[in-house]
Amino acid sequence: MIHRPRRLRTSPAMRELVADVTLSPSNLMLPLFVREGIESPREIDGMPGVLQHTEKSFLSVLDEAIEAGIASVMFFAVPEVRDELGSHACTPDGILARVIRLAREHVGDKLVLVADLCLDEFTDHGHCGVLDLRGQVDNDATLIHYVSMACALAEAGADLLGTSGMMDGQVGAIRSGLDSQGYVNTGILAYAAKYASNFYGPFRNAVESQLSGDRKTYQQDFRRTKEGAEEILLDLEEGADMVMVKPALAYMDVLTQAAQLSSKPVAAYVVSGEYSMVEAASAQGVIQREATVFELLFALKRAGANIICTYWALEFALKLKEQS
Repeated sequence: MIHRPRRLRTSPAMRELVADVTLSPSNLMLPLFVREGIESPREIDGMPGVLQHTEKSFLSVLDEAIEAGIASVMFFAVPEVRDELGSHACTPDGILARVIRLAREHVGDKLVLVADLCLDEFTDHGHCGVLDLRGQVDNDATLIHYVSMACALAEAGADLLGTSGMMDGQVGAIRSGLDSQGYVNTGILAYAAKYASNFYGPFRNAVESQLSGDRKTYQQDFRRTKEGAEEILLDLEEGADMVMVKPALAYMDVLTQAAQLSSKPVAAYVVSGEYSMVEAASAQGVIQREATVFELLFALKRAGANIICTYWALEFALKLKEQS
């Protein structure tokens, strides 16, 4: 027998020698939720171990992230007051802008601060844009609000804006709006391939979503194969600095495609439902939790992700640091 691939699997040392996929804490992006008006952190239903933070408690998490070697944090904010236009998303003193400003003052340049740029947390109907007279999301009217929100978040100190709304032309409009106001160094992390997924359920608890119905008219259909590539290329053409695939685990084929198409960094978001499934299975004792999470994170890196946005970021960054 000439070919014996098992020779390179004979011991832990041998497997370590030939491994060609590496993972470091800096590859992990930590999502954080900050809730306006609460006095203490509270756990999110369906997301064990994940909290809604106060405007003070989240700062200590940033310190932990820096200590663990994490390089980036993505912020989501939950306001007390919502309206049909999501107005509080676009004001310099809105909850998300305040959080970014507090974070910047606290960490300086030690973390890349990413602000979620979308209206869904701020609208009383839960959609990612403003509605027309028929109750449908008005794409072009929404872009005007996105530009206002982008400038408010850039002024507050965001390094990257996570454009998650999936409006046509959003990256180009936001890039133009930022540049016209002098925010030429504020980058765009484009949610280029974001699907109308069933895995988002627990996240809606995290942001207390008011959504009735679905977002299938603007988020992508999971039954299509070429649309993801089209959206990725469009966002790159419009000036995206990074592109993201969301969800991550159920869309590794799209992630690999993104890595092949993009000369810019590629991110993947392990969404709430994916996280919760692993946590539920491990709680039932049917999988080994730590080994499974590591397997999934390495699989995403192998599939092409430079950055993995995950609720496991802090815990597993510390584990990676301990192993190094």
